[in-house]
Amino acid sequence: MNKNKYSFLALSISLAATSAMAAPYSIEARGDAMGGVGVVSANYLTAPFYNPALTAIYRRNDDAGMILPSVGVTYDDQNQMIDTIDNLADLLGDVDGSVTQQTVDDIDSELDKLNGSQLNAELGAGAAIGIPNSYLSMNLFGKAYTETYVTSDVGFCSDPSDANQCTIEKAQNTTINAVSVGVAEVGLAMARYSTVFGQHMSFGLSPKLQRVYTFVYQTDVENFDLTDIDKNTQAENMLNVDAGALWFYGPFRVGITGMNLISHDIETKTITGSNNQSIKYEYQMRPLYTVGAGIVADYFTFSVDYDLNEQKRYKEFDDNVQMIRAGAEIDLLRQLKLRAGIKKNLSYSGSDPTYTAGIGLSPLGLFELDLAASYTNEDSMGGYVNFLATY
Repeated sequence: MNKNKYSFLALSISLAATSAMAAPYSIEARGDAMGGVGVVSANYLTAPFYNPALTAIYRRNDDAGMILPSVGVTYDDQNQMIDTIDNLADLLGDVDGSVTQQTVDDIDSELDKLNGSQLNAELGAGAAIGIPNSYLSMNLFGKAYTETYVTSDVGFCSDPSDANQCTIEKAQNTTINAVSVGVAEVGLAMARYSTVFGQHMSFGLSPKLQRVYTFVYQTDVENFDLTDIDKNTQAENMLNVDAGALWFYGPFRVGITGMNLISHDIETKTITGSNNQSIKYEYQMRPLYTVGAGIVADYFTFSVDYDLNEQKRYKEFDDNVQMIRAGAEIDLLRQLKLRAGIKKNLSYSGSDPTYTAGIGLSPLGLFELDLAASYTNEDSMGGYVNFLATY
């Protein structure tokens, strides 16, 4: 019974269609290949995803450009939760007949694996049309992102004196809980270059309209199918804004950005669980402040970004995030770009770093195709792609 693996993929596709797709704040293959940096290393086309002040930084021959589209997905199943659910569902399908001690032992083992396990996935997509000029550079952008969490709640049995029957009953009463938040947004990044006390600087602002979708779902192990999550959904509209600043001298740059400066508390629809309890989750959208520094030269880029504050999104999950990122790019004759990077979540001392790499292909300068991948371990990885053109 392997339908759950394919159901998870189907969920990714359905959420992409429902919420216009996405993954939190930046969804862009060049930056993702470089560890997720972009506060000072992004360009005027990708500026809205990192730092709106970069909208005003462009080359003299840049008249306009567009990204259509940028797509990314990351998957983190450290506890191999989907495999465990599949195995447990197969075992429970056999208990209607004669039950062997081996089957009971296997069920008990899978319950131990499932207890406390957590899966999360992020999807994203974005598009942008940039129009740089010396008066007020602008970038019309759209992006969306989903953050999905799946957890389990191991059930109880009514008669602990019968150990085998108790194990089976616990498995039958176990529930799988899933929640997802999808944010689709459209905005206009505006920036202007200025000299302040003789220093080269740019300042940017991105007002945007957001539509936030929430999904919540609970079921037992045997009926687990994440494509059903959209049965319990609701949506609301809200306004938000990003802001940023950049200082530069030759190739040296320092920047700061604030994303989602207006805080919002978002609640899912309330549903009735298997034990008639009310189930509801709360997602916190809070400002994220990031500083960056780096060298951006014609044929080489190196940058480091650091989140100044820690974020906690879902109140009910252990998902604190405060990232440090570093990445580099080598440009070979404007035709091929090689990129690599690393990022780490500082909220947990034992967390593994994520390594990233990618390439940019620009045949004869007609267009650019960016490909990137991220790897934490065999149960946590991601892939990203951009297609962009400049005129």
